[in-house]
Amino acid sequence: MPELHIIAHNIRSTENVGAIFRTCDSLGISKLWLTGYTPTPEHPKVKKTALGAEASVAFEKTINVEELIAKLKEQGFRIVGLELDERARALDLYEAGPKVVLLLGNEVEGISPYLLEQCDDLVFIKQKGVKESLNVSVAAGIAMYSIMLKS
Repeated sequence: MPELHIIAHNIRSTENVGAIFRTCDSLGISKLWLTGYTPTPEHPKVKKTALGAEASVAFEKTINVEELIAKLKEQGFRIVGLELDERARALDLYEAGPKVVLLLGNEVEGISPYLLEQCDDLVFIKQKGVKESLNVSVAAGIAMYSIMLKS
């Protein structure tokens, strides 16, 4: 199994953050990083939605995502952005390495262009419906599961 970290950057919805905590707990994710203005479990709605997962998931809050990405790269992690982008590979075809960071972006704007440039890889989830995107917590769960399953 890979050492998988998640960076939840500028996620505005407390319910999405709580759901990401629950998925991290379920899949045994190594660490969840809450960056930018992403709320922490100190917020009552995050805590309510997480249903106790905030107590079992290693997490840390940091404002500066660029410094965090640089630090994780120095530690040998590959940064993988989950984003609809012309450079992205289909998630089901992506082979993760032993140390991976999955970068999640804002619900409306996605991952900022300056952060996309810092990613080693970009992946997207193939879809069959009319909508071109998924809720960030749902997409994160699919991506986490896929990365953990293939390693």
